[in-house]
Amino acid sequence: MRIEIRAISRIRPGPERSLVDSYIERANHHGRSTGLGPVTEREFDTRSLTGAPAETRALTENLPSGVVIALDERGKQMNSRVFSSLLGRERDQGTRDMIFLIGGADGFDHDALPAHARLLSFGQMVWPHKLVRVMLAEQLYRAAALLAGTPYHRD
Repeated sequence: MRIEIRAISRIRPGPERSLVDSYIERANHHGRSTGLGPVTEREFDTRSLTGAPAETRALTENLPSGVVIALDERGKQMNSRVFSSLLGRERDQGTRDMIFLIGGADGFDHDALPAHARLLSFGQMVWPHKLVRVMLAEQLYRAAALLAGTPYHRD
């Protein structure tokens, strides 16, 4: 199952960029044996986009068929095991593409999201989009590692 992260704004070279790249590389390593991936990333330049409606339209343009998950503070919260199970279940059901959307500072225009989009929350606190991308990349790596059967520190 291909996994794509679509995010508003670019992450310039620095600690966040290094972390995202490292976790995506790790996710792809574990994903090869579990049928997850490749994990790819697509960044949208905000200079040509103004406001949540334009950003949401850009993120959702030309979406492949598949599962769409928007990272939103009003979304469902889940632990790492449940998130891993979600990915494994979708993979096992034949889902070809899973697309994660990370909006800009103003979030999403919910009317512009696809009707089938699910909302996922990393908590009610507001997180900078760069850190959300790091956390998502880490959770994708953790999910792939759990599905590959690696030991989990919570067991």
